Amino acid sequence: MSVSEKATFRSSGGVRGWFGRQPVWVRGVVVAVALVLAFLLPYAGDIPLLGPQIVTEGIDWPSALFNMSYYVLLALGLNVVVGYAGLLDLGYVGFFAVGAYGTALLTSPDSVLYADTGWKWLMAVPVALALTMVAGLILGWPTLRLRGDYLAIVTLGFAEIIRIFATSTTTLRGDRGFASIPHPPGEWGGKPIFGVTDAVPYFWLGLVVIILVILGVRNLDRSRVGRSWLAIREDEEAAEIMGVRTIKYKLWAFAIGAFIGGLGGVLFAGEQGFINSQTFVLQFSILVLAGVVMGGSGNMAGAILGGALISYIPDRLRGISLGDTDLYEYRFALFGAVIIIIMVLRPQGLIPSRRRAMELKDREKEVAPQ
Repeated sequence: MSVSEKATFRSSGGVRGWFGRQPVWVRGVVVAVALVLAFLLPYAGDIPLLGPQIVTEGIDWPSALFNMSYYVLLALGLNVVVGYAGLLDLGYVGFFAVGAYGTALLTSPDSVLYADTGWKWLMAVPVALALTMVAGLILGWPTLRLRGDYLAIVTLGFAEIIRIFATSTTTLRGDRGFASIPHPPGEWGGKPIFGVTDAVPYFWLGLVVIILVILGVRNLDRSRVGRSWLAIREDEEAAEIMGVRTIKYKLWAFAIGAFIGGLGGVLFAGEQGFINSQTFVLQFSILVLAGVVMGGSGNMAGAILGGALISYIPDRLRGISLGDTDLYEYRFALFGAVIIIIMVLRPQGLIPSRRRAMELKDREKEVAPQ
């Protein structure tokens, strides 16, 4: 493709523009093929030549895919708060923790509630998700008048409060944590589908949840709720003057973001079977936020790519050495370098939203020397 053809392709909307101009049946075929390929990802290592480049020695590929699935969920949820509503949240791991601890308290034999509940995983899911939405509202309500750095500091404190509470209270058992959390239900041929040796069913479950979340968030983004989030992100005071109920829609953003983060925590607890307070450290939130910004804030495709990359890149470094140096030991330094390079060369993210890319272009023109 020549330079002029590339410029024409980009000016016409790129891949998204091309996809939007296709007939319904073509779009349906493309989506169906993409879904089939996504469900076949656990077998990517069997592809000749390409497979060994994707799956290196030392990676449990199905487990790595499941890790990617809950990172993608967290990125999608944080993208609602940061990308759509423009609310800087540095404590998103708190919602992930609430979902996981809600599941553990209702299902683990180590829980003080187990004698009264003793629930299976599926029974605990709606209660744990309801708890995360309430946590989102609890965080959102006191911060309604805060913006920017002040909001970030409060959300950061929220995550630390949850971690410290989990570490210091006997109810949440600190470092001892909760063991024997039940796995999702289901049997095939008299054997459990969700066991402890094969992570492929967990990845498929996570993929189904991701698809449902994408459909739900996409519909919200195209509704009055999404337009209100956009107005709040662009200029909250102007949105309020124009009649947008900013308090209501900011709470919506926190609650929906918390719900999606809680989904990730529920899936994580069901797959791991064990959680403790050291699982939910602050760097988790920073990593997910970095993934959203790196992929493209405000764009679901960008959030998905960013969430997958922040999980895959460290795993990809396992078993790779440079001389006597194990690169996995320096994974966070290398990952940070990759983020810096991307932000310098492509500050709008790898797959930016059209509006975000246009905003950055306008700002570049404003600050360009005359």
